[in-house]
Amino acid sequence: MGNTHSNSSGKGSGSNSPTKSKGNGATDPKQTNGGNGAAGPVPGAAGALARGMTRTASGADIQDRSNTQFQPVDKLGRILSKKCEELYGIHGVTGDVFARYVFPKYPDLGLKLFRYLRFMSHAKTEHLGLVAFRQQCERFLALLDDSVILENYVRMFGDLNESELIKPENLKNLLRTCYNLAMAHYSDGPQTCRLLNRTLDSVVQSCFFSKESLSPGYICRWLENNVPRLVPPIHKYCVHALSTSHRTIMDNSMVSNSETVVSISAINAGEASYGLELQTPILEKTNPFGKELGGGMGNGGGVGGASMPREPGKPLTDEERERLKNQQPLLPLSEAWLLAGSLPPLYSKPQSVPAPINPNSANLTSHIFLAKLLSLVPSHWTSLYDSRLDGSGTNRFLHHVLGYRGPNLILFRCEDDLLFCVANPNEWRETHLYIGDEGSCCLQLLPKFQMLEKKPKSLYLNTHIRGYPKGLRAGSDPRKPILIVDEHFERLEYRSLQHKILSIEVWGCGNQQQRDVQLDIKKWQVKEAERQRTVKMTAADWMDHPDRYLLELGGRQNYNNSST
Repeated sequence: MGNTHSNSSGKGSGSNSPTKSKGNGATDPKQTNGGNGAAGPVPGAAGALARGMTRTASGADIQDRSNTQFQPVDKLGRILSKKCEELYGIHGVTGDVFARYVFPKYPDLGLKLFRYLRFMSHAKTEHLGLVAFRQQCERFLALLDDSVILENYVRMFGDLNESELIKPENLKNLLRTCYNLAMAHYSDGPQTCRLLNRTLDSVVQSCFFSKESLSPGYICRWLENNVPRLVPPIHKYCVHALSTSHRTIMDNSMVSNSETVVSISAINAGEASYGLELQTPILEKTNPFGKELGGGMGNGGGVGGASMPREPGKPLTDEERERLKNQQPLLPLSEAWLLAGSLPPLYSKPQSVPAPINPNSANLTSHIFLAKLLSLVPSHWTSLYDSRLDGSGTNRFLHHVLGYRGPNLILFRCEDDLLFCVANPNEWRETHLYIGDEGSCCLQLLPKFQMLEKKPKSLYLNTHIRGYPKGLRAGSDPRKPILIVDEHFERLEYRSLQHKILSIEVWGCGNQQQRDVQLDIKKWQVKEAERQRTVKMTAADWMDHPDRYLLELGGRQNYNNSST
């Protein structure tokens, strides 16, 4: 973790060339003085430099006199510096201008990034000089280690004080920004979830475990072990914004902040000139999850329109509150986003980006890059089974789940507000052996989020083989499984405690072809059952048929005579 400070603090980045630049080196101290409000050159400045001063007041590293190796950052800095000079008379970059033009849709993220760049440059002014801005942006873009990148963002959303300890609200803000960034590119427009706070609190409480503050290193290790794919999309988005904003910022024809970045707004609007659409979750609307997105109370208040109208302001009774809780979706949008960030990529493999209509359009490469980098959430999750709609019991579960040959998720909601998830990368089948590839996982989602185990050969399903345990189990140790579901799918055992199962949901995470194969198998089974109802047999076959002997043993010697 020590690499984080050295890579971004401005004390020896390996990405800068040792060649000297007369323009950057000679002008920045004067520009900085002008930005600080000084009337002219500071007396004795040359002597101070000679005595070993390493930084200007605006955060520029005086010892770094290299030419920029990344022209987009240099161009972006000059554009922002020009706008700051027009607005405030400052020859540098301020936080509000940086957030408005580089991150128009996420100004909070832009302000935090600028505050972090300014903190790492040790600037004494509220703005960054042009050279300091270039140096910090280049060092930020040069980060390649995933652990270092993750720690940078954890510290970025902290208080940036000397202790550098992270509080629960800091981590919650980071996760909320990750969610907003992922859901802002939904195919039907930006989406929200009324259960988002519950989802974020489950992650924060599990990480902090009643602690008031933790070190960035500990939080990074916890995120890497439990939700390794949540934070990286933020860095990809920031890299894209810093690399391409210089081409899309308009000078005089700007109407609103939402139009400052043409590429992002065009993709979000789905304009035909680009022919690109960001990969976003596609979930069936004929399930409680779809109803929850419909607006209003969704499955919470209106219960899909099935509940009686209530008087406004009247408090809920205990019976009504329990009924609404039971009818809440087990997989709201925020939980789907959290699972997609914690499970292996095979569960949320995005669809392929469609070919552009106009291959000669400007900035096409950046559009394709942005379309791919934000594909964190599942591309298509299909509801295979819901005990509240399809009926409860072992037979109903097996009927809807068996035959699906893609990755799938099983959600168990139990009493005491417990919610568990069993992820199977393969098809479920009844056997006395433990199955599952590398992507087999077992998680607790509520009330605290925790990755219980991620190992192959850790899933078990048996309902009819004698001499072996019956039910569903998850855990690599057959002698002590983590989760045990009884053969009737009525109770779940976790840590030697029995919990009553209230509802079960199964979601298929494969493609549409795998779902079609399962439906074809079901159709064949129905046709086969209908065919076997009417069996044509000859008299010779009937003489040796077992049913004939059973009827005779029961006293029906003249079973062909209708009069008897």
